Amino acid sequence: MHHLPYWRLSAYYFFYFAFLGAFSPYFGLYLQSLSFSAWDIGLLMSQMMLMRLFGPYLWGVLADRFGQRLPIIRLTSLLALIAFSVFFFIARFEAFLLAMAVLSFFWVAALPLVESLTFDHLRENPARYSRIRLWGSIGFIAAVLGTGALLDHLPLPKLLWVSAVALAGILLCALLVPESPVHHAALGEPQPVGEILRQPRVRALLAACITMSAAHGALNIFYSIFLTDHGYSKLLVGGLWSLGVVAEIAVFFFMSQVMRRFSLRTILLSSFLAAVVRFVMIGWGVEFPLVLALAQLLHGLTFGAFHAAAIAAIYRWFPGRTRSRGQALYSSLTFGAGGLLGGLISGWTWGFLGAELTFALSSVYALIGLILVAGWIREVDVSEPKALHVVDTPDLV
Repeated sequence: MHHLPYWRLSAYYFFYFAFLGAFSPYFGLYLQSLSFSAWDIGLLMSQMMLMRLFGPYLWGVLADRFGQRLPIIRLTSLLALIAFSVFFFIARFEAFLLAMAVLSFFWVAALPLVESLTFDHLRENPARYSRIRLWGSIGFIAAVLGTGALLDHLPLPKLLWVSAVALAGILLCALLVPESPVHHAALGEPQPVGEILRQPRVRALLAACITMSAAHGALNIFYSIFLTDHGYSKLLVGGLWSLGVVAEIAVFFFMSQVMRRFSLRTILLSSFLAAVVRFVMIGWGVEFPLVLALAQLLHGLTFGAFHAAAIAAIYRWFPGRTRSRGQALYSSLTFGAGGLLGGLISGWTWGFLGAELTFALSSVYALIGLILVAGWIREVDVSEPKALHVVDTPDLV
């Protein structure tokens, strides 16, 4: 691949995840400053997960039908920016809910299409994907730290301008990214997905994935609010978010070696056990910055290792032409259904039970996942290194 597409694609990932780094950790704080309740905030922030249930699939079908990805990437990037700009002018909950739903619907469209575009550009050298995708992680960390530092000195509404600039950067990069011919795999007789889904191990894994994502619901929506309520500066909040992302990047970097040494079952069990411990640490250790730092380092296991192992198992269990549907199902259930469940329930429990018990409930979700993995998933052969080529991080980074 020529250097020009490489840098254009890298820039796209940078701004895409920079928006996520500015928006996700701090928008809940902005909503809180507008006097919205915890339930309102949970409902608003859960729109992202709701749209992940069906949005990417709908946009993917549209792209396949017309054989055009870039026009959809560009159009949805523009519409996401327009939808976000509405936040500057509204104050009522109903208006926020509608704007958030529209923003989320267009926001979830582009990344899967950009991922496939990137791999088509890299078809002769797919190993370079990690070097391009790394700029997404850099963008997230830069945005979460930079925004935190800014908001310690500027009023919270300035967050809207930071997020809008990131969305404008996404649109600019979408206009600059070049198209690449779509490369279809050799067509064969598709295998019935229903037969695969009847396997107890597949059902158990997908159910466990839902519980793991639900366990992260309170973290994704209320973590920043929780910390600032306990006197942490926004820069320190950003630092703790970044620590989790750094741990996640480190895990992805070494994951191929880890998978050669340990079975997927062992990795999954370790991830769920770490999640049980992590959310108890967050809920009951907020007065101790070191405890919170250690809990954030566990993100490498509870998200990074879990996601890599789960998607590798899906890769093995959904062969041939069922593979893309298996991954779509995994993404929709995990980041859609699981995230929506965790987000909505935490929005209710935060107000009625308090932060500590909400995070304790997150540990209970993880414990259910641990039981599912222990009871129904035996050893999984993962001899194909290609299983790692599909790893991405659509939730946090």
